[in-house]
Amino acid sequence: MTPAFGLIIVGDEILSGKRADKHLAKVIELLAARGLALSYADYVGDDRPRITAALQRAFASSDIVFSCGGIGATPDDHTRQCAAAALQRPLVLHPEAKRLITERMQDVAREQGEAFDPDRADNLHRLNMGVFPEGARIIPNPYNKIPGFSCDGPGGGMVHFVPGFPVMAWPMVDWALQHYCAPWFNQQPQMERSVVLYGAMEAALTPLMERVEAGHPGIKVFSLPSVDHPVHGRHVELGVKGAATLVPAAWQALQEGLHQTGASMGPEMVRKW
Repeated sequence: MTPAFGLIIVGDEILSGKRADKHLAKVIELLAARGLALSYADYVGDDRPRITAALQRAFASSDIVFSCGGIGATPDDHTRQCAAAALQRPLVLHPEAKRLITERMQDVAREQGEAFDPDRADNLHRLNMGVFPEGARIIPNPYNKIPGFSCDGPGGGMVHFVPGFPVMAWPMVDWALQHYCAPWFNQQPQMERSVVLYGAMEAALTPLMERVEAGHPGIKVFSLPSVDHPVHGRHVELGVKGAATLVPAAWQALQEGLHQTGASMGPEMVRKW
């Protein structure tokens, strides 16, 4: 079975509004391009107990989860430590991460016309970015070589840890999808069909929605009201979604029910992934 996919966004700067999250939309896009969908997203500030709790849930599940942010080596970066606490494993310097970080430091020294000193205090500190929970696997970072990491949980779930910077995080998420999730790509094409309804009330639509969903297992019936849409004004978007093979019959049942109610119908929409 295709696992559920989750997303954890870490950082006070997101919750305070200092920075706007861009990861949610991008991860949805990366998943949809492979016939997959995001099941949930959690936003967590720079608080160790809360980050640890979120990761414990992820590791205890059978889900594939991407965690963005907090894997640096400054005092406000806690994700690596929280991952180790959630897994009850020690933190260790990953040998390949050490090699890559050292290579990056050598590149920077060369660009600045300086001699590389591996024992200089700041260079030793930078190696902390390669300290991961024991047993972690690295995720290559094509932007600056500082890797992320992946860990497996006792529940069979897998969490992929990437930086908060989109320019680094997005190609790393893409890499993890390609290397760990390919067996589930496009296994069950999904479809969504919906229609704009004018003058409709959700309460009046509920019995029809319940009948269609009960009569078509595996299908979700949804309503999305709007009060100030720039084109359609006040309306309800009503539709069905699920496996592409199941949607046509449910859509026909929904349409028949709407015709019986005399609903005022506008444009229809189809979405596939």
